[in-house]
Amino acid sequence: MEKITAIRGFKDILPDDAFRFQEVETIARFVFNSFGFREIRIPIMEKTELFKRSIGETTDIVEKEMYTFRDRDDELLTLRPEATASVIRAYIEHNMFANEQVTKLFTIGPMFRRERPQKGRFRQFNQIDVELFGDDKPQSDAEIIFMLIRFLQSTGLKDLQLEINSLGCKACRPTFSKAIIEFLKGRENELCPDCQRRINTNPLRVFDCKVETCGTIIANAPRILDFLCSDCEGHFKQVQSLLNDLKISFDINVRMVRGLDYYTKTAFEVKSGALGAQNAVAGGGRYDGLVKFLGGPEVAGIGFAVGFERLVACLPEEGKNVFQTDLFIAALGDRAQKLGFKLTNELRRAGIAAEMDYADKSLKSQMKRADKLNSSFTLILGDKEIDEKQAQLRNMKTKDQQALSLDNLQKTIITFIRER
Repeated sequence: MEKITAIRGFKDILPDDAFRFQEVETIARFVFNSFGFREIRIPIMEKTELFKRSIGETTDIVEKEMYTFRDRDDELLTLRPEATASVIRAYIEHNMFANEQVTKLFTIGPMFRRERPQKGRFRQFNQIDVELFGDDKPQSDAEIIFMLIRFLQSTGLKDLQLEINSLGCKACRPTFSKAIIEFLKGRENELCPDCQRRINTNPLRVFDCKVETCGTIIANAPRILDFLCSDCEGHFKQVQSLLNDLKISFDINVRMVRGLDYYTKTAFEVKSGALGAQNAVAGGGRYDGLVKFLGGPEVAGIGFAVGFERLVACLPEEGKNVFQTDLFIAALGDRAQKLGFKLTNELRRAGIAAEMDYADKSLKSQMKRADKLNSSFTLILGDKEIDEKQAQLRNMKTKDQQALSLDNLQKTIITFIRER
C-alpha cells in the first residue's frame, strides 16, 4: 500500500524544531509583556469577506493564495492568510476600544497561503503577530519597531537590517498613484500580466512584484517620499529621529510598499542575510484607517508580523539549545524497576524532568539512552543497590559518581538538582 505523505507546502514540525519554536514563543511573550502587550487567541478561519475587504481584492493573497471554500450553509469561509484582520475583527466585535484608550495585543499561530513553497516559506506557516490600537503618534511607530528589534536580538538572530519607508495617506497617496500610472504609460506590454491588470486599480502593487522585468522598470519610477503631504512628511521625520535616539540603525527603502493594501504612513521590514534572496524575516506598518473600514471606530493602528519558520531558519546553529532531561533512572532488576517507576513519576510531579527505560535493558544500553536524552544526571539503581540501601548518582558531564541513601531519596534528588 502506498504511504501517505504530507501535503506539499505543509510541514511537520519535528521535536527538535518544536523545542526551538517553544523557546522563541517564550522569548516573545517575555519581551512583549514587558512592553505592555497581552496575548489574544483568534480562530484560524474567518468569513472570506473579512480578508477581501482588509487585504484588498487586487492583492496576490486574495486573488491567488487564499484557501477558500463554502461550508454546508453555503457560507464562504477562508483559512486565515494573515492575522491583522482577525485581530481587528475581535477588537471591534468585543468592544475592546471602550475599555482602554490604547490596546496592545499579540497572537501566535498558523496562517495559510497557497503560494510556491521556498526556503522558510510554506503553505501552512506560523506567525507572531503584534498590533497596537489607539495611538497615531510617531512614538508608537518607534516603540513597536524597537520592540521588534529587541525581540529578534533576544532570540540570538544577528545580521539584522531594518528598512523603513512612508507610504503616505489618503490625502497624498492618490497623487503618487497618478504619477506612477503616468510613468508606466507606454511600457504596459513590458510588465507581467498581473502588473498590466493592476496599473489602473492598484499601481503601487508594481513595487511589490517579484518579476525581474517589472523590478527593472520600476527602479526609475518617482519616489513616494517626494509626494508626501506635510503631515506624513513630519510624521516620518519624527520616526527617524526617535529611532536614532534609541540607537536603532535603519535604511530608507523608497521602493518598499509591503504586500497588503491597508498600510499607511510608516512601513518597515527587518531582513537577515541568512535567507538569501527571500531575506525578510519580519515586517509591518501603520494602518490608521483599517479599523473604521472594517466597521469599528476611527482608531489608529500599527503592527508587525514575524515568520516563525523563517526566523528559526536564521538562528545560529552554535549554542542551539537542545532538549534536556534533569535525571535518567537506570533501573536494573524487578525491584529496582518498581522503585524507579514510582520515583520517576514522583519527581515529575515535583517539576523535575525525569526519564527511565521500562524495558530493563543492560546498564550500558541505558547509559546510551541517558546520553541521547541529554540527561544531566543518571541514577543507577539495581537490586544490589536496594539491598545496600543506596543508589549511585552519576554526573553525565564530569562522570563523577556519588552514593545517595535510599532514605528520603526523592527529597535528596530534588534538592540536589534544584541547587546545582
